[in-house]
Amino acid sequence: MSHHYSGPNFGFPHGDARLDFTDLYAFPKPGDSSKSILIMNVHPSVSAVPPGTTTAEPFSTEGLYEIRIDTDGDAVANITYSVRFFASERGTQTATLRRVEGAQSIGTTDAGKIIVERAPVSIGPEAHVTAAGDYRFFAGWRSDPFFFDVEGALNNLQFTGKDFFADKDICSIAIELPNSALGTGKVGLWARTLENQGGKWVQTDRGARPQQTPFLSGEVNADYLAAEPSGDARFVAGFAHALEHAGGYTPEDAKRVAGTLLPDILFYDASRPALFPNNGRLLSDDVVDYFIPILTNGKVMGDKVGPHSDVLGVFPYVGAPHKVWSMERAA
Repeated sequence: MSHHYSGPNFGFPHGDARLDFTDLYAFPKPGDSSKSILIMNVHPSVSAVPPGTTTAEPFSTEGLYEIRIDTDGDAVANITYSVRFFASERGTQTATLRRVEGAQSIGTTDAGKIIVERAPVSIGPEAHVTAAGDYRFFAGWRSDPFFFDVEGALNNLQFTGKDFFADKDICSIAIELPNSALGTGKVGLWARTLENQGGKWVQTDRGARPQQTPFLSGEVNADYLAAEPSGDARFVAGFAHALEHAGGYTPEDAKRVAGTLLPDILFYDASRPALFPNNGRLLSDDVVDYFIPILTNGKVMGDKVGPHSDVLGVFPYVGAPHKVWSMERAA
């Protein structure tokens, strides 16, 4: 179910829904091919185990939210867009966006050049967008654009076309930026969340390609979520084992297919139209119907669910939330 519930036993990494990374999107800005849109979604509004709502507070003020960019093909970050959140009056939050480059981007830091400072975080239907030079920034509650028949997945992949996420919300971080800020040609993207533990940043979740973590990481889940894409070769055997079980692959074929899914990076070339899995990812891309045939070795071809109709034609593109979280927060 994308990266929703990517922690152990369909829970949240480190038990914190606010630090649960769910989806990463990258596509050229509609109507302006000189810019691109990056969207990182976190914090599902509903938990699976146990069932129920999570928390109205959108982001963790003890967390760090990053979109990492590899510009030279070695699966190591050359550029990082990093977001910290801060509590403000009446239970609201603000966000600061930084750009971290070079050797500093390889590690974990909340330093770097400030692009946007103390931007308001949206907790109601209105999208508060902050502009800064060639950048635009948004953070807050939105309608979850991911679509999937979760009940069918839990029922041995017996899909009925019921979209579990049709009325669910998510917290989005959206960045509009010039293509020149991404580097030249094809780049590799992934997202991660981190938690401040005793003054040290600890990675809690990461990913890029949808569905892989909850379906394939299995017994190595904790190690996988804490790792970097540059070390993903060590997870090929675990992914292959899961593919053998789920799809009836031979060991040789399972290893071959697992190798095509790692490292866990979303490749994107801003000069080309976006379409998953070849180039970035649109909010409307049916990633489930791409992944399920791989998981099942062609035995199941999709979940009978299509894109949501509430996505926007303008920034931040992710639709308004179904709930008025500001009222729930104040209650």
